[in-house]
Amino acid sequence: MRPFPYLRWSIIALFVGATILNYLARSVLGVAAPVILREQAISSEQYSWITSAFQIGVMFQPAIGYLLDGAGLRIGFTLCVAVWSLITMAHIWAQGWPSFAGLRFALGLAEGSAQPAGQKLVAEWFPARERGLAGGIYNIGASFGAVFAPPLVAWAVLTQSWRLAFLVAGALGLVWCVGWLFWYQTPARHRRLSARERIHIESGQEQRLSAGAKRQRLSKLLRRRDLWGIALPRLLADPVWGMLSFWMPLYLVRVRGFDLTQLAIFAWLPFLAADLGCLFGPAVVAYLQRRGVDLIDARRWAFSLGAVLMTGMAFVGMASNPYVAIALLCLGGFAHQTLSVTVITMASDLFPRDEVATVAGFAGLAANLGVLLFTLVLGRLVDQIGYGPFFPVLGMLDLLGAILLWTLVRKPK
Repeated sequence: MRPFPYLRWSIIALFVGATILNYLARSVLGVAAPVILREQAISSEQYSWITSAFQIGVMFQPAIGYLLDGAGLRIGFTLCVAVWSLITMAHIWAQGWPSFAGLRFALGLAEGSAQPAGQKLVAEWFPARERGLAGGIYNIGASFGAVFAPPLVAWAVLTQSWRLAFLVAGALGLVWCVGWLFWYQTPARHRRLSARERIHIESGQEQRLSAGAKRQRLSKLLRRRDLWGIALPRLLADPVWGMLSFWMPLYLVRVRGFDLTQLAIFAWLPFLAADLGCLFGPAVVAYLQRRGVDLIDARRWAFSLGAVLMTGMAFVGMASNPYVAIALLCLGGFAHQTLSVTVITMASDLFPRDEVATVAGFAGLAANLGVLLFTLVLGRLVDQIGYGPFFPVLGMLDLLGAILLWTLVRKPK
């Protein structure tokens, strides 16, 4: 069969579609929350239980990652996308916070596959010097999914109801599965991969990270400092993403006085800024490498720069002008993806290719545990103390994450 030029980039482009739909499906609830909470008499604390159920489901990422390492991406990831698409569509029948919580738990369980799958894809298909860019590109999908959610929900509410948004998001996922089954194979089995591109991929991958004859036991993996050096910074970083995805629409409506039309106009902007961060982080790493900085150190410096930029989030609640608050939230989205993409990619720099999805799953567990703890505290206290005190906390957590990244991660010999 005739080789397809730059096949690896076509595959990452197709995977971007999955991450767009992944975050579209999870973001619809946050954007529709002002309407749903009012219609179904759900309190802020009950809403925190709903979002926490999702985070608990996503925290099963290590198990999903282990499954993907064993079953492969073609079949394993297709099943995950099909399941999360059907669960998304099932939201149209939700009544009351317990049914929403149950659906969100199931959705998180299936959607937790995206990050481990992305890291496994990058590890298999890209040489080391391209992994940061490839990881940044597929993480753009996360931001774009959140970008599309506000206009989709506004259109759905004006056309019929918020339920239509869930139906559309789920149906698009099922369509994507067909394209993935048709186009995806591993580099060893893909008939459209040219000999030249195969050599380019294999010659740029570290031999020490090739798949072993026998996979390590999970207990041995958990004793690796590198795993915790990736996981703990993510635990501290991801509450910002939880705030933007689940709580920002409520904040803009209840504190800044936005209506549904204004949400459709402004609520996607922090995620557009996050898209730029997905590319900025790898660009910083590439710039430092060209000046002789080691790959791992370059990633740590990029994370540290993102952590410094994140301090701008501390001033969101102090801004008197709502548009200044939006600008600071945009800075937060940009900074988060700058550092998040950087630390996520380190799983493929430090671990063998048949362990990458598992390690990414453990890091994802830590990230979503951070979101879970943050959202439970916010949901419990926000009606008493407001949103203001939470922004300074979000602005400072990543500085601690940078310290842990420099302390725990060891450069390969």
